[in-house]
Amino acid sequence: MKGKYKVSQYIGVPLETDDSGNYQIKQDEQGNFKLHSWRTGKHTKGKYQKLGQVFITENNLMVAIVKTIPVAFKDRHEYTPLQRFTSEFVSNKLLDKAQGKL
Repeated sequence: MKGKYKVSQYIGVPLETDDSGNYQIKQDEQGNFKLHSWRTGKHTKGKYQKLGQVFITENNLMVAIVKTIPVAFKDRHEYTPLQRFTSEFVSNKLLDKAQGKL
């Protein structure tokens, strides 16, 4: 089929930066956080490299990838597309903390 592309689901944790510019997990007032799901889209820029990579959503939210899951092309509309992958990565400590929620 023309226009078909590989689709993956990315389970990720929203990020924010501290005063030094280091990535931290975005938490609510109680110190809790949730994992959310996005997918590659037809116009997604950049390439996935490995877990811990940071991507930017269409709402300009920074997210660290915690897990990837292949998605059938026909099922892609069940997930929100992401805007672009960056070349930045979070620390292993932050990744381990986020993966504890899986």
